Amino acid sequence: MLFTSSTFVFLYLPIVIAGFFLLPAGWRSVAASWLFAASVFFYGYWMPAYVLLLLGSIVWNYWVGMRIAIAGQRTLNAKRWLIVGVSVNLLVLAYFKYAGFLVENVNALTGMHWGFGEIILPIGISFFTFTQIAFLADAYQKGVREYAFAHYGLFVTYFPHLVAGPVLHHAQMMPQFRDASNYHFNAGNFVGGLAIFTIGLFKKIVLADGISPYADAVFNGAETGLTPDTFEAWIGALAYTFQLYFDFSGYSDMAVGLSWMLNIKLPYNFDSPYRALSISDFWRRWHMTLSAFLRDYLYIPLGGNKHGAHRRYANLFVTMLLGGLWHGAAWTFVVWGGLHGMYLAINHAFRATIARSCPTAEGYRAYRLLCWLCTFLATLVAWVFFRAESFSAAQSILQAMAHLSESMAPATDAHPLLWNQGLDPARGILWCFVLAAMAFLSPNSNRIGETLLARTRTSGSFCTFLAGLACTAMIFLVVANATRSAASAFIYFNF
Repeated sequence: MLFTSSTFVFLYLPIVIAGFFLLPAGWRSVAASWLFAASVFFYGYWMPAYVLLLLGSIVWNYWVGMRIAIAGQRTLNAKRWLIVGVSVNLLVLAYFKYAGFLVENVNALTGMHWGFGEIILPIGISFFTFTQIAFLADAYQKGVREYAFAHYGLFVTYFPHLVAGPVLHHAQMMPQFRDASNYHFNAGNFVGGLAIFTIGLFKKIVLADGISPYADAVFNGAETGLTPDTFEAWIGALAYTFQLYFDFSGYSDMAVGLSWMLNIKLPYNFDSPYRALSISDFWRRWHMTLSAFLRDYLYIPLGGNKHGAHRRYANLFVTMLLGGLWHGAAWTFVVWGGLHGMYLAINHAFRATIARSCPTAEGYRAYRLLCWLCTFLATLVAWVFFRAESFSAAQSILQAMAHLSESMAPATDAHPLLWNQGLDPARGILWCFVLAAMAFLSPNSNRIGETLLARTRTSGSFCTFLAGLACTAMIFLVVANATRSAASAFIYFNF
């Protein structure tokens, strides 16, 4: 059940919201249980076979969390329970996500023919696993006061974040589930959330899905052994760069908007990352909750920046390698993570050098523009490995991108990878320019949302106007999307 589907928008969402707010005010635990059950149903609609896995994971981590709480914060016994709990989580994740990858590589090295059979990856397993690992770590380090099972189950399964993030912390959500005012319908919150949800729909249905055929044509062609020309390679790389941007940005907006409708505030997970002036700035803006998780539970425990520059660079590299592997069981993801680890090390070394030799450099517009351009191009190159399913395809595209001596002008007798799919290269480059302008120059969705929320909470007339506008746009987008031959899932659903 996609957020963009008519089933979700016209059936599931109204029933869930009505059930949540129509329950009597004193039945908060029942309302929380209703939302928990609705979230489990949402997951089961996708993967009924793995509902028991999800519920088993919740029961296990809830039980281990209670054992940690009983043992006491930072005690030896609590640490033992933490190790057991985290180990079980990682073993389950490793089996479903990495067992096939591991066996495939062992077979390639040894000539053996071992196998696990077909293992279907449970949707969202990386997100609900990391969310619960963070819960156990926080229970050990900081202590956790809230242990109502319905609230814990809702914290893990909460449907706006369940399958593609953000990665949540227990302390961010439990106070909101306890707050009695959140169980009363708030028109301002609802309409503000509806507006942001609709903006996310537009990003996904119109922008991300609109440019995706160009990315698919080039990358799929390269996978079959066809060689793109320079123009096609750049179109494909840019198309995927903006497809992923608006796909993930759209999902993030929709998750925030859905939560606002229910009076819940999720942490922001996306903050105009293509405007970043450095790779470290990029990772403060892209998948912000995952970046924070990797920093808090991997980079800092490895030593962070406490043991000199070289150790810091090594820690960054290892952290990003594992971050790449988190995205998928493939060497292309490992290379993508390794590239970003290398980028971060270079970034910190460069900034340290500039701080010593030219401390006023950041005050110059030309310097900032150059930093932005280098950051964007480095990110674009890494996305080629992120999207490609093989090194040969990535190599083919990157080599074609480097052949800058070829003609860059679209012509009907050239660019067969695009024309053979019925795609006009000129329209593709125009799409890329439009999306670039929107990514680089348009107002930030988070700021737009906060502004709209402030207005809808204080102005009844504006609230009514925005509700009508958002509903009309939402219905149009969902109906238009339903006429497509196939539904397009969010890219991060695969992780």
